[in-house]
Amino acid sequence: MTLVLVTGGSGFIGQHLVSELVARDRQVRVLDLKPPVCALPEVHYVKGSVLDSVLVDDALDGVDQVYHLAGLPGMWMPRKNDFHAVNYGGTEVVIAAARKRGIARFLHCSTESILFRASPSQDAVADDALLPADGMPGPYTRSKMLADRLAMQAAAYGFPVVVGCPTMPIGPNDHNLTPPTAMLQHFLGGRLKLYVDFILNLVDVRDVAAGLILAMERGQVGHRYILGGESIPLKDVLRLVAAVSGRRGLLIPVPGRLAEGAAAILELIADHVTRRPPSGTAEGVRIALRATALSTEKAQRELGYAPRAVEPALREAIAYLLGAGANGLSSAPSPAYSTV
Repeated sequence: MTLVLVTGGSGFIGQHLVSELVARDRQVRVLDLKPPVCALPEVHYVKGSVLDSVLVDDALDGVDQVYHLAGLPGMWMPRKNDFHAVNYGGTEVVIAAARKRGIARFLHCSTESILFRASPSQDAVADDALLPADGMPGPYTRSKMLADRLAMQAAAYGFPVVVGCPTMPIGPNDHNLTPPTAMLQHFLGGRLKLYVDFILNLVDVRDVAAGLILAMERGQVGHRYILGGESIPLKDVLRLVAAVSGRRGLLIPVPGRLAEGAAAILELIADHVTRRPPSGTAEGVRIALRATALSTEKAQRELGYAPRAVEPALREAIAYLLGAGANGLSSAPSPAYSTV
């Protein structure tokens, strides 16, 4: 039986990936800083950080495949250097240990948030079309771009790495309140809803889990696959949120530059006064302003990836937030180094 290690397996995508792997009769080991809310009896959970090189090496004992999902997914942390330390440094530790162990196959989970074209006519998946790390909107995306580059470099040197890029996963049981779910929670509250309209790509989290497995099994080494669903204007998502929840309010679009300035002020207050996550960040606004429709055509053609309609998953996410399960949610992603 294939033994699989999933770093960040207690996170939102991670828990669904682990469940899918177990359903496919894989033997699964999870490395995460905290246990999942609902642990599976078939899974071996190892508590610890991907920054602990000794623990990572031990967790790789006997492993055939690695899904590296561990990372900090939020747009704000009290210490901005944590993004680089975990997202880049953790990837460096895991890849180095996996190469030393001679792991047969390695899947690096990246993010759509780094897929900015150097020019509108270029393919957003091609390496030479992407902006460099210094061109990223902020510390989170910069750290994820550097980690993505590290994975691609390892593949170029012969290590069997494939990269999966989920878009914005949505669905039930997001216990850590990752950015897409946090966005929904924000717009479920209040009567006055200010927003920056942009194109976002929502995807059922279970489709992301299935897509990561397809990338592991069928993906070409050194290739990147976008695992997305539907590209939808935010204003249309907000209308659906209001219709499903019954919580209607006044929707007011805000110019992007004004929103960026306001978010920067909120972030400054969070950094130096409250030390708690702000309701918006300048990096988040910059990502929104640069967002374009993304294509999953390559993943569909080469992997057989087949995402379903996203509205049912969006309804499940809203129901979860409105139900008893949302009562214990934090207002920001948990510092458990679990990816979105």
